[in-house]
Amino acid sequence: MSAVRVGLALARHEARLMASLALWSARRTHGTGGGGTAFGYARGQTAVMLGLAFVCVVETVAMSVLLSDWPAVHAVVLFLDVYTVVFVVALHAASVVRPHVVDGDALRVRRAVHVDLRIPVERIGAVRRELRMTHETADGVLDLAVGAQTNVTVELTGPVTHVTLFGGRRDVSVVRLHADDPDGLVRALASGPAPP
Repeated sequence: MSAVRVGLALARHEARLMASLALWSARRTHGTGGGGTAFGYARGQTAVMLGLAFVCVVETVAMSVLLSDWPAVHAVVLFLDVYTVVFVVALHAASVVRPHVVDGDALRVRRAVHVDLRIPVERIGAVRRELRMTHETADGVLDLAVGAQTNVTVELTGPVTHVTLFGGRRDVSVVRLHADDPDGLVRALASGPAPP
């Protein structure tokens, strides 16, 4: 992949993160209109993300004090440190405002702004609550862990194509994800597609 395409992908990623921060500030969500049921997954990472943001703030203050005698360096490092804090908060915001969504036609599986996979309901062969703490890389499997855990496994009757952050494509036939309400998500999927 060319450096230009990588740069464009990263710029899109950053723009989506900042848009998520704006949605979070406005207490709105992305892609949940149209009658679908949203299932959040960010609760398990809240303490870690806020702790990381706090550490970044402490580091920002410490660097500001240490570099106070070098104004040019101080300005650059301060900008980078503040942007890092905003980036960390935006990552968490993206997970909050982009939940998984179940509607009559599909399950939309998401992970912040990195993953947005639409699975047609008719492709879902089995769904179950299954707590997993370890995830080995395997062909055809997409693991979307939160806090190194997944608690719902979706097995497909046929593969769907997952497009990665940098535009790569891979077919997946098993999706493992985390949901704050795994039982509710399993029930919503087990009920099957809505009648026409």
